[in-house]
Amino acid sequence: MINPKERLLTVLRGDKVDRPPVICTGGMMNAATVEIMNNSGHTLPEAHSDPQLMADLAAAIYEQTGFENIGIPFCMTVEAEILGSEVTYGTLACEPKITKEVFLTASEVIMRDVNEMLGTGRIGTVVEAVGILAKRYPDIPIIGNLTGPVSTAASLVDPVSLLKEFRKKPKDCHRVLDYVTDLLIGFAKQMIANGATIISISDPTATGEILGPNMFREFAIRYINRIVDAVHEKNIPILLHICGNMNAVRSLISEIRADAISTDAVVNLRELKAYIPKITTMGNVSTYLLQFGTTEKVASQTRRLVKDGVDIISPACGLSTSTSLKLIKTMTDAVKEG
Repeated sequence: MINPKERLLTVLRGDKVDRPPVICTGGMMNAATVEIMNNSGHTLPEAHSDPQLMADLAAAIYEQTGFENIGIPFCMTVEAEILGSEVTYGTLACEPKITKEVFLTASEVIMRDVNEMLGTGRIGTVVEAVGILAKRYPDIPIIGNLTGPVSTAASLVDPVSLLKEFRKKPKDCHRVLDYVTDLLIGFAKQMIANGATIISISDPTATGEILGPNMFREFAIRYINRIVDAVHEKNIPILLHICGNMNAVRSLISEIRADAISTDAVVNLRELKAYIPKITTMGNVSTYLLQFGTTEKVASQTRRLVKDGVDIISPACGLSTSTSLKLIKTMTDAVKEG
């Protein structure tokens, strides 16, 4: 009998399996709902900064939902905080947020020693939690999450200013993206060294709608592929989530060297697979449906995605903390029961 780690890794190698894996990566795609936290007694915001609590909450999500992976951390602020931006850890029902970026413009960014930063803040918390989980669950894929390079840069520099500078001062922006990409690669390597099975990147600022095709290639694909190549050197696969409507950049997706592409609910994955036959698709059960829908509609949409040949079934984006466990289980059961 194939275990969840073998099933997911087999799919990411492009080989056939008995059925699609059903996962929720963590990071931006966080499934730490209020119901799960109350059931387990492991809660946020405390688990953001305590490795044992982080591991216990991640394990509770796995045990209660039926997702076939464990993913950490539960937010997209770890890198921003390391880089010096101001972060609030939120509440039980509200995820952490960046309250103030360090720099107003890319040209102002002061580069610090990346190796020194890798030994500070919550990076150590996440890496230690990965180690705890990898030892506790050897047959379950442990997914370590990164905030994508454009979004990380936009957490260091005021995002409105940064996007303007992509056009006006590209050289300064490349300097910042090189800097944050070095940090992200270092973070990924530490998670891998401690037992992460897979690395996942979510880069919500790097959408075709925001950047357009030229800047998407210059500022998103270039630095995402740098991370992918560094992770592949460690023989670890990598997932990439792309937010929003992909029509403006669909012709560029095949240039991304990630092992699977996860998309928002607005993207038709059957059409994407027809357009790029070799792509490994991931997604994209509507998180709106998971929050407000019925068991019948969640099961129907999930089964349709399986029928459409989607390789990995997952929520289309981050789950609301008010999402009911019943509807999450409806989704995971629909995949497993066929």
